[in-house]
Amino acid sequence: MFGRNSIILLLAVAVLIGSNSLYVIKETERAVLLKFGEVVQADIAPGLHLKIPFVNNVRKFEGRILTVDSQPERFFTKEQKALIVDSYAKFSVLDTEKFYTATNGEEGRAMGLLAQRINNGLRNQVANRTVSQVVSGERDQLMVDLMADLKPVAESELGVRLVDIRVKKIDLPPDVSESVYQRMNAEREKEAREHRSQGRELAEGIQASADREVTVIRAEAYRTAEEIRGEGDAEATRVYADAFNQDPEFYSFTRSLQAYKDAFENSGNVMLLQPDSEFFRYLKDPKGGK
Repeated sequence: MFGRNSIILLLAVAVLIGSNSLYVIKETERAVLLKFGEVVQADIAPGLHLKIPFVNNVRKFEGRILTVDSQPERFFTKEQKALIVDSYAKFSVLDTEKFYTATNGEEGRAMGLLAQRINNGLRNQVANRTVSQVVSGERDQLMVDLMADLKPVAESELGVRLVDIRVKKIDLPPDVSESVYQRMNAEREKEAREHRSQGRELAEGIQASADREVTVIRAEAYRTAEEIRGEGDAEATRVYADAFNQDPEFYSFTRSLQAYKDAFENSGNVMLLQPDSEFFRYLKDPKGGK
């Protein structure tokens, strides 16, 4: 019975030693081999490896690209104007031994140290430029210069490779933003008033021009109508004259009949005061008294 238990114990110890002697490094990982806390092998290749149990220890790091998102910071430009700059950076572990030594293998600590260096670099870059250059004119060049300055520092001090640094957003401080907004609002209101004034002036000019054209058109139309009416009256007079010259008596008769019709067509009583007047001569005598 004792011998069986001994075998089981030996097997357990063998399994324990074996499990502590083997380790695997993935393709997405970087690692260092430590001996009592001292780095004895850096940049271990991916795959299955052996180590001395209880003597060696393996520290693994993320081998893929990481992102450090810095907090927005207040920086001053060349004109001593404050800007709130928000940035981020992409990096990866380059030298595992230096990375472990500088950060104790902690990604959070590495991000904090890198963010501090990025902020210092941004402060220097912004201080050498005006607001216009930082916001638009030299924004891309600012990131290129910052990348060139920080890349060797990150490699030599932290053992990481800077992939990219980008400025996400540049804002004015809240107190400055409010004053700028108020000034912009006042300028826009002034511009709007000027446009409205110009619009009213233009509208009044158009209205006056339209009224003048209407008056001219009406005058010309009235003149044309009077000319046509005069021509019509002249033509009617000529026709009446021609008709009268052809048969004066018949013309007089038809005109009298039309006058009778106009006089008696309305309903109502008619009082006749002079039945022997010239107006009724065709009623008394069809020949007109001849």
